Amino acid sequence: PDNQNVQLTATNLPIVWISVNGQYIDRDEPITASMKIIHNGDGVLNYVDTVAHPGQHIDYEGYVALRYRGNSSYSMSDKKPYSFRPLDKPLEEGGEKKKVNILGMGKDNNWALLAPYADKSMMRDLLAFEVSRPWMEYTPQGRYCELFLDGTYYGVFILTEVVSKGKHRLNLPDPGQEGDELTGGYIMEVDRSSGEVTYVSKYHPVSNTGTPYNNRYINFQYKSPDYENMTTEQVAYIKGCIDQMELSLNSYIPAHEAEYRQYLDETNFIDYQIAMELGHNVDAYRLSGKFFKRRDSEDSRFKMVVWDMNLAYGNADYYQGWRTDNWIYKNNNILYSGGDAQLIPFWWYKLNTNPDYIAGFKARWAQYRRNNLREDRIMATVDSLANVLTSQGAEHRNSQAWPRWGQYVWPNYYVANNFDDEVAWLKQWLHNRIAWMDQQLGFDPNAFLRGDVNGDGTVDISDATMLINFLLNGVTSGIDTEAANCDLEGGIDISDATTLINYLLNGSWP
Repeated sequence: PDNQNVQLTATNLPIVWISVNGQYIDRDEPITASMKIIHNGDGVLNYVDTVAHPGQHIDYEGYVALRYRGNSSYSMSDKKPYSFRPLDKPLEEGGEKKKVNILGMGKDNNWALLAPYADKSMMRDLLAFEVSRPWMEYTPQGRYCELFLDGTYYGVFILTEVVSKGKHRLNLPDPGQEGDELTGGYIMEVDRSSGEVTYVSKYHPVSNTGTPYNNRYINFQYKSPDYENMTTEQVAYIKGCIDQMELSLNSYIPAHEAEYRQYLDETNFIDYQIAMELGHNVDAYRLSGKFFKRRDSEDSRFKMVVWDMNLAYGNADYYQGWRTDNWIYKNNNILYSGGDAQLIPFWWYKLNTNPDYIAGFKARWAQYRRNNLREDRIMATVDSLANVLTSQGAEHRNSQAWPRWGQYVWPNYYVANNFDDEVAWLKQWLHNRIAWMDQQLGFDPNAFLRGDVNGDGTVDISDATMLINFLLNGVTSGIDTEAANCDLEGGIDISDATTLINYLLNGSWP
């Protein structure tokens, strides 16, 4: 840190101590470190002085295998992120990784400490996780913490799950050698080749008119199992699955049956696209594009996972990442003209030429905008994250260690003078982005669906059941009072339930 004398006495955030005894921390090879985490519970202060404040809850204390992580978050940041794996003993003594429940996120042996630096709000990753969690099959959890390394205060970090196979994460089995066991589970990632063994797609990225860029390639990294730990049969199998999916997408002709639905979960892809487009993530679809496959007996289709959103929500001054008024899935022309080697896979162009997919996208957007993507709820999430960072001075201490307000940090489009300024700009950006997407997708936030009692974007029997339960028993749980617009004369009563049931049975509405 620029300032190595920042003092921390008490904080509402967990305190993480890491000791490496002056060892060099490498990006590729992990070293043995000691870690201690104090967390007395949400809403309870944590104290640095454990002598004056004995009896504090030690969430974890032991050895970890520690290394740096990240691409641009590593190379372009003074404040570096880390990966760590809890160990039963030091690596030098043959230490093996062990599963530990950290900060209530479930037992696992694979963790990260994200280091918000370019994202001066320090909330873009967590914001993306929180808004997408209700609809994605799996979204990582993360917790703010304050970090000391060899006794020096290093600022606010996000201790987070990483996308992995663990029971409390994707819950994927190790793939076997034959039959159903061979079919899952696998985690792959669209990203750079980065010197790793990758599978190169048989298809090229395409322009906004569908013309292939024959000198650009789509690379798939093997994330789980690691390539080195895969058998020839497993590598051949997952390559074949990707080939099938891409062939079905490449062969898709508008107005024909979409065979690709056999190979990818269309609803999941729509939900992932909503997350990427709401954030207008400059890396979307082409970098950190994690997807996974379960065994065929459970679900044979590929699914996406939201990850790496620190340059989203207007936080990029290149490739038009700051804009609120265009689709990021159409960014290949801009990426190509900018000389970027990693373009968006052709999948997203093909999907968005399918009228059924577009209709599904619009329907999901309308459904979510009536619920967890209501603007007031998104803004409340931003305010809540901001409050966590400011209520006990964590953001102030971080900015003392890393004084960057009023300074350009790659790739900031907006250079804020203070935290409040940054949060206000982020909220205005979100307001503009939501309004543009509403306009493009034909959603009027003020025109709630009449009779949609639970606010899920459809009127069905569950609405009638919920309304009758309210009328008979006074149960309001789950009722969206703004969306429950079946009142005809003022005040909800039995006539509303009668009207709704008549509509469901006969399609007639007074």
